[in-house]
This record gives sequence, C-alpha cells and structure tokens, in this order.
Amino acid sequence: MMLIHQNRALRRQRGFSLVEVLIALVIMSVGMLGIAGLYVHSMQADRTSMLRHHAVTLAGDVADRIRANPRAGIAYQGGGADGNCVSGVVNCDEVAMAGHDIMLWEQQADDTLPTGDVEIIFDDSGVPPVYTINVTWTEPGANPPPAFSIVIPVVPN
Repeated sequence: MMLIHQNRALRRQRGFSLVEVLIALVIMSVGMLGIAGLYVHSMQADRTSMLRHHAVTLAGDVADRIRANPRAGIAYQGGGADGNCVSGVVNCDEVAMAGHDIMLWEQQADDTLPTGDVEIIFDDSGVPPVYTINVTWTEPGANPPPAFSIVIPVVPN
C-alpha cells in the first residue's frame, strides 16, 4: 500500500510549478540588475580616469613649457595670446612665448576636458621661484569639481 502512495506522489510531482519558475525569474532579474549597475559604475569610473589622465597630461605639458622658458616669470599668470611664435616669422621674447604657451594650453584644455579651466600662479618669494599649476573640470555628480594641482620650482637661467 505504501508503494502505491509513493507512485501516485511521484506522478503528481512532474516538472516545476509556476511559483518555482516565478521565484527563479525574480532571482535572475535581481542578478541582472546588479550586473547592469556594475557596468554603469564601471563606465563612470573609466570616464573619470580618462579625464584625470588628460588633466595630468595638460599640467605636465605646461610645466615643460615653463621649464623651457624659465625667465618669463609672472607672464605665465596672464591670459594667452597668439603671438605667431611657432611659425618662425616672428622672433618672440619670453613674455610673448609665455602668452603663446598659455593660449595653446587653454585650447588643449577646452578640447580634452569638459569646461576645463587652467590656472598658473607664480610665486617668486622663495628661492627658486615656484609655479603652481591648477587644472579643474566638471563631472556629473562631482561636488566639488575635480581638480589636479602641481607645484614646480623653476630656476631662471
């Protein structure tokens, strides 16, 4: 008799019930949402990394330009101007070359950083004088805006 009851129970228990299928679907949906969230977070981190790389590159570029033109001093604090210094037609002095460097640097910041802003602060109170190079830009959800800053000493020739 017991064998008959077991056979009947086995015949009734074929396949999955609808509740089991729905539970499995909910569990898989939660997992897929987690994966999608992780993917979005990864893309945001990748963008932040790329923008920080551009900021470091820009700061290094202007630091090299300052080291190549060490006697310009406070001229690097001003605004940029196209002095036609690179074409070879005009013989530019240190101040004109600094203006040209800043103009090129500001163009690069506009091209590579969203609302990128660049600033140079010259401090000649110490020996050697130092330049503080600040690069800022905007990123969605970042408060305060991200920034990169370096300080370089430059010995005038």
